[in-house]
Amino acid sequence: MKISAEISYYPLNEQYKAPIKAFIASLNSYHNLEVRTNTMATQVFGEYNDVMNAIRDCMKDAFELPHSVFVMKIINADLSK
Repeated sequence: MKISAEISYYPLNEQYKAPIKAFIASLNSYHNLEVRTNTMATQVFGEYNDVMNAIRDCMKDAFELPHSVFVMKIINADLSK
């Protein structure tokens, strides 16, 4: 099943840009996913297990920084087109 996820990451830290860039770079390392970024969020498209596993792993790494907030929406459809 194909899904689409939209993620906004808010590191509650004065140095917030580097963790956001690292999170996006981590997602981009998964070559079986399509990742798009804009000024408000990052969108991830692909097979359910691939997307969810990548998000889980990347979020775990991001949570090494204290006080990280994620807002996510997921739909069971491929909205990449």
